[in-house]
Amino acid sequence: MTGVPGLLRFMLRRERAALPWWLLGATVLVLVQSTQSQELYGTPEALERLRRTIGSNTAVIAMSGPTRLLDSIGGEVVFEIFAFVSVVVALMNMFLIGRHTRAEEETGRAELLRSARVGRQAPLAAALALAGLTNLAVGALLTAVMAGTGLPVGGSVLFGAAMAAVGVVFATLTAAAAQVFENARAAYGAVALVLGAAFVLRAAGDVGSGALSWASPIGWGQRTFPFAGDRWWVLLVPFAAAALLVAVAVALSRRRDFGAGLVRPRPGRAHATRSLSNPYALAWRLQRGSLAGWAAGLALLGVAYGSIGDSIQQYVEDNPEIAEFLPGGAADVVDAYLALTVGMAALLAAAYGVAGMLRLRGEETSGRAEPVLATATGRLSWLAGHLSVALAGSALVLLAFGLGEGVTYGLTVSDAGQVPRLAGVSLAYLPAVWLVVAVVVLALGWLPRPAAVLGWVAVGYCSVITLFADSFDLPGWVRRASPFAHTPQVPLADLTPAPLITIVVLAALAVAAGYAGLRRRDVGY
Repeated sequence: MTGVPGLLRFMLRRERAALPWWLLGATVLVLVQSTQSQELYGTPEALERLRRTIGSNTAVIAMSGPTRLLDSIGGEVVFEIFAFVSVVVALMNMFLIGRHTRAEEETGRAELLRSARVGRQAPLAAALALAGLTNLAVGALLTAVMAGTGLPVGGSVLFGAAMAAVGVVFATLTAAAAQVFENARAAYGAVALVLGAAFVLRAAGDVGSGALSWASPIGWGQRTFPFAGDRWWVLLVPFAAAALLVAVAVALSRRRDFGAGLVRPRPGRAHATRSLSNPYALAWRLQRGSLAGWAAGLALLGVAYGSIGDSIQQYVEDNPEIAEFLPGGAADVVDAYLALTVGMAALLAAAYGVAGMLRLRGEETSGRAEPVLATATGRLSWLAGHLSVALAGSALVLLAFGLGEGVTYGLTVSDAGQVPRLAGVSLAYLPAVWLVVAVVVLALGWLPRPAAVLGWVAVGYCSVITLFADSFDLPGWVRRASPFAHTPQVPLADLTPAPLITIVVLAALAVAAGYAGLRRRDVGY
């Protein structure tokens, strides 16, 4: 363990820019949900109407959690937000541990650190200590938000502790996966698979008898029932699992060679196939796994949203305050709901596009771009290859959501025509997604180092404008800076091509300007 304090300080310094954004995101989600839920369901009568409306809706229960939480307003907040914030916290811990363990060995930085007075287990111990401090901060911030919005202190503390416990489980799970797999992407894929399984098991358990929820780390957190029984003893389960995973990670680290994993990757072909003869095919090959995961995730989200589309009319009639959060109010509840859900999916598609475009910067900084550009491949082709993945991939991801929502909504209303209708509706938001991707291209050309920050800030800004502009009473000029504000809210509004063409033209200009900057600067700058 020699060197753990110094390594921990070093890791904290490296995370000073990125980690606060994760913490802020989780905190804002809970703050907005707690404020809005208390505004909408602050009376016993409103809470009773909500229980009657969604208490028997299996789709809502599968998305949110056990109905026992609806016994109190604090529990209703937990019901609405716990599963989604758990995913955010789990991903934060996954990337945090992976970045400071397996990724460090891949890049060779860990070898430099280990050449100093650093013990064999010190990097792993420091990374777990960093995750522990981060989850402690998560618990403290969420406790402060819940209590600060007027909810009971005891339940607020339990909510924060339960969320921190979920984070600790996935941090230790990633530490174990980092010993098994030889590269960070494989470790991330394994942990993401467990996260998806945890969400599905929790959903199946909440819809059924509840037994399957005990096989899910997310289910463990929800089964503490903050504000609806306050079962503190359940926290023993995730912390015991985390202790076991730490022991497994340490044992596995002693059995493997430095820089290697217990599972060796399969050797590739001796010669590339014809499908890898150009930079476009290479870019698609590099990102096909990520694209498949995003498409599957948004398709499942569309299935979940579409399954409750037919009941949204009754839901708003029982809770008329909900109409304030739908675009267009209660004039056309179903189309307003569909417009809201497709708009949210478009924001997720923009997040995929940003992540896909930033892969170009990762190839550049890792040195893998240099062998490609040393061939007859020019910078334009190299950029266009990754851009094609970001643009076409975001279209596929958005289309997957539209098809998923169209299939389930069409089944509930017995109208097969909803499938092509909602697929087309989803693509109407594509120009706005592409403009966000184009902003990243512009940053990669002229400001490559802060390009990642600028890209994610653009996604966050558009999300705030789309989802919370009315709640925050933002001025008109602030709203108009988002391309989503100029996108017709179909199917609630008529589709007008003029604003979409304008957005596409702006995106093309931004891409051209980004390429001009890329031509002028050094690779790896």
